[in-house]
Amino acid sequence: MEHSRAGEGEGETRAGVGGGEPTPADQVEELLKRAQNGFELDEPLLDRLRTALMHQSELRSYRQRNDEPRPLRCNTYRHVFLLSDGSSRLLYELEHDTGPDDRFLYEVYAREEALDQAERRVHERIGGGIGPGAEAEELPAWLAEELLLAMGPTRPHREYVCDASPDHARRLLRRAENADGPGEVVRELLQGALGHHIALITKPRRRGAGRDATWCRFYEHAFLLEGGGEVSLWELEHNLTSDGRLVCEVYLDEAEAEVAADRHARAQGVEL
Repeated sequence: MEHSRAGEGEGETRAGVGGGEPTPADQVEELLKRAQNGFELDEPLLDRLRTALMHQSELRSYRQRNDEPRPLRCNTYRHVFLLSDGSSRLLYELEHDTGPDDRFLYEVYAREEALDQAERRVHERIGGGIGPGAEAEELPAWLAEELLLAMGPTRPHREYVCDASPDHARRLLRRAENADGPGEVVRELLQGALGHHIALITKPRRRGAGRDATWCRFYEHAFLLEGGGEVSLWELEHNLTSDGRLVCEVYLDEAEAEVAADRHARAQGVEL
């Protein structure tokens, strides 16, 4: 069973880093190039994604049926783009081989509702059991991530961007919704930041079987100070809220961010 495609996988891509690495703008163009319905995406959204600082591709779900003359597969990928203001936008990519031959076809969507409709259409073509009672055929969406994270958290090498770092710190702290975040001393310290680096920190997650709509991500915002010192702020982005709204919280300590995530998850009856 295929877990990823050549040239893609878990990890992040930063614009302007590592000569040969594709930038987020390159990733957007690749998505549009292979998608059958790329023309349906709004240009304003695409323009924003092309200026993203980072891109990550994650396997969201996959299904394979082997009792046909040839295997029928359906994979869904979630493409996360981290924007310069610290927010993130998603594109969903549907990959399947339910056409007349065995080559993969690709579709891309900006809204999860549209993706759901497309997945239902493809699953109807595949046929067979799906949903409750069909666990033997459809593997849990989290399985690939659990395998990829078996070696533990990953820490990317820092590449500081010396571009409006104090402004980035102000925007990050301004959108934080937690009252127990960094204090005024930290705010003042970061006004002298010379550079900053944003990294998606991959952490193992314990999730139950079935469809998982939980969004919980950790980002490290590292700031380079005069004299070579460094300060990191830990951003917790999640939808573990009573209304499912995506919120941002910022902590000075990584462990505090993890404790907060666990606290929110327990309050919603979710296991991370």
